[in-house]
Order: sequence, then structure tokens, then C-alpha cells
Amino acid sequence: MTTKITRINPGQLHEPPGYHHITVVESGRTAFLAGQCPLDHTGALVGPGDLDAQIDQVASNALTALTAVGAQPQHVVRSVIYVLSDDTAVLSAAWNRLIHSPIGAAFTTASTLLGIAQLGFTGQLIEVDLTAALPD
Repeated sequence: MTTKITRINPGQLHEPPGYHHITVVESGRTAFLAGQCPLDHTGALVGPGDLDAQIDQVASNALTALTAVGAQPQHVVRSVIYVLSDDTAVLSAAWNRLIHSPIGAAFTTASTLLGIAQLGFTGQLIEVDLTAALPD
């Protein structure tokens, strides 16, 4: 049996840029990933001051975490992206890099992008929180 995931954009809502307003999971198990940070396997911050390098590390970490539970980016049903910026151009650039990353399919689902004032690690510019419907 395969977990059925349906993504919906109601006609009465605006057309979103790549994601869907609603994601419905019909059955199965769910994995809630901790926020994926731009840290390497030793816990060191990757790319201080370099948002692109940090996005690449976050994408790599997220792919590793998804793979560990038998999931792939297309199994993600909810994402929240936190970027240390209040500049919409920076937020847009972060979104574009993520959707073109190896985990890009994760962001076609219900997604939220937030510009925030602080993250947990000194020098951290981005964090991505993912929820996945695990395949049967």
C-alpha cells in the first residue's frame, strides 16, 4: 500500500509560486524532522555569512535525514523555512535556491517562508523544518 499525498490549490485562493496551499495525507506514518541547520557532520557551521553555502548544507542535511527514514523530498508534506533577513529579495533568493536544490521537490507542498531576526547558532542564516509522509 502506498501513502497517498494530494496537493491542492483552491481556485478561490491566489496562485502560489511553486508550492500548494493544502497537502492532504490519506494514510501512513509521518516523520517530523528537527530543523535542519547549516552544520556539517562535526557540528561546525558551514559558510559563515554565505547564505548560498548554508542553503546547500541544509539541503544536504535534509536529504540525509529524509533518506534515514526511507523518504525522499517528494514525500515532504509541510515545510517551514526560516531566513535571517527582513529583505524580500534575500527571502526570494533563498526560496529559489531551495526549489532548485536536490530537495527542491520538498517545497512543492504546503510551505511557509519566514524572515526572522535570530536563529539558534551564531552566524546561522537559514533553517528548514520538514514533515514527511513516509512511504509504506
